[in-house]
Amino acid sequence: MKPPVLRGILDGVGNTHLVELGGLLPRFGSRVFAKLEAFNPGGSVKDRSALSMLLGRIRSGELVPGRSTVVESSSGNLAIGIAQICRYYGIDFICVVDPKTTQQNLAILRAYRVAVEMVTETDPETRAYLPVRVRRVRELVASIPGAYWPNQYANPLNPLAHVQTMREIAEALDGRVDYLFCSTGTGGTMTGCAQYIREQGLATTLVGVDAMGSVLFGGPSAPRLLPGHGAAVKPALFDPSLADEVVLVSDLDCVVGCRTLTHREAILAGGSSGAVTAALTKTAGRIPAGSNCVMIFPDRGDRYLDTIYSDDWVRAHFGEVSHLWNEPEHTLAVGAC
Repeated sequence: MKPPVLRGILDGVGNTHLVELGGLLPRFGSRVFAKLEAFNPGGSVKDRSALSMLLGRIRSGELVPGRSTVVESSSGNLAIGIAQICRYYGIDFICVVDPKTTQQNLAILRAYRVAVEMVTETDPETRAYLPVRVRRVRELVASIPGAYWPNQYANPLNPLAHVQTMREIAEALDGRVDYLFCSTGTGGTMTGCAQYIREQGLATTLVGVDAMGSVLFGGPSAPRLLPGHGAAVKPALFDPSLADEVVLVSDLDCVVGCRTLTHREAILAGGSSGAVTAALTKTAGRIPAGSNCVMIFPDRGDRYLDTIYSDDWVRAHFGEVSHLWNEPEHTLAVGAC
């Protein structure tokens, strides 16, 4: 069958590859799969959410080129997804970021001609940038005629996009998804996947993967190095009860997970992908043999070349730990970490 000819770049969102990872965990008695969301045209799972939150308003005429402005707070991936959509339709976009946003993501946004506003102070109460970013978004929306805030933290169209993500996974495996490992931030991906699992009556154990120092599942807030998963403030749409299990991972776990993926599977993945890889490792010893385990990999690693994949950055934050991913029999052995 001929591959379809897409009508435009946005038709490339979704239907990403599900890849079996045969060499990731030595001696593991179950199959491991990765849903590679980096194959979305904007490079991440957030393309799905961005399209879900914007396309209806564009088609209905609520967002008009030259008269409307989209304003959103994002640490990177959602911003790029929105930027691509806004550039495609000729709609202005203002993105509010903070110093944790990588230089590469900022360069991508500028290439899409996005107006970038960076907050530089943290919220006194939470010591996090997010509340300050959101306050700035509200100020901009109130002052700009025709401004629209998609509000990824509370918009039900965010998780709705990921009902389709889970449908793609389930259909590829004929419904045999025994474990799903999903990193958590706004909760959009986890919520949408959980909705499909419930509606279809799948016997899937949904594992929420969160960062140490994140408050999403009730833990105390603490500084974190890597953006993408975890949060200092619980989003309105986040429901922790949707996760059957929760695994917390450190920044170093993410680094080791990412570098091991590259070493064993030739997959250059982002920080949240390293997080779910570490979570699988932590739980692998109690997963029944013969299970199908699926990890959602949110983005690609080329946006983390200055952090996760930089030896200098790793040494500066963690010391000399390169041996952790250079010895295949030691790294990510079943039940390790």
